[in-house]
Amino acid sequence: MKNLRITILTTLLISTSVSASVSTSQIKKVEASPIEQKFRKNLNKKEMMVLRDEVLNMKGKSVSSLIKVMKDKTFPDKNRWMATFLLGQVMGKKSAPFISKFSTHPDWIMRMASLKTLAALKQVQYKDIYKKLLSDSSMLVRYQALETVKTLALTDLAPNVWAMLYDKKNYHVSDKTKGSKRTHIIKNVITTVGELKFEKAKEPLLSMMQKEKYKDIHVEIDEALQKLYNKKSPQGSLKLKKNYWKKIKISNTLI
Repeated sequence: MKNLRITILTTLLISTSVSASVSTSQIKKVEASPIEQKFRKNLNKKEMMVLRDEVLNMKGKSVSSLIKVMKDKTFPDKNRWMATFLLGQVMGKKSAPFISKFSTHPDWIMRMASLKTLAALKQVQYKDIYKKLLSDSSMLVRYQALETVKTLALTDLAPNVWAMLYDKKNYHVSDKTKGSKRTHIIKNVITTVGELKFEKAKEPLLSMMQKEKYKDIHVEIDEALQKLYNKKSPQGSLKLKKNYWKKIKISNTLI
């Protein structure tokens, strides 16, 4: 009986030892890498620059950690943003197909990071993505999509940029007056239309330049018209510029 008890105790000890060994092994497998641990922190600007340099020095060895940071929403947003951009720098254009998938991510910060990185990689082939994000629910994502289209000179998307003028999401609605007010993105839309040489915008912009209700964007309209007509409006007051474009409008009508 005594021998039986000793045997049982020995078996239990061995079993416990094996179990502990397995648990320790499992913990090691899921333990975060040193890079991931640094990405967990709320870094200041200087610390982010140091981490960036460390990642770039690691080159391909950092890829798996960067992907984990991108996918895990428990990491700080600004660090996920940086991880996305760094993945693009480390892998170059090879990373584009993977990064493009984040353009549909539920978190706006990742959609924006995807756009920013694709633009930096000069990925002109993702026009469908840029087109869709010009009407994204997030104002910041729409801004970045607009900037991406302008940076990559995607003239095919000029009609979609012009359509942003009619998107209600780009206007603030006043609860008191029930009226709407243009957000700053509208100014960017106008200047981008000029950059993209969208010919169909010429006549509407000439008319808008003469209307008082568009006075808050007359500077941007003037800038766009100069690009579209490849003409310099006179230096000086907006009144001088309005008169100049009025003459252009009349001459177009006579022709």
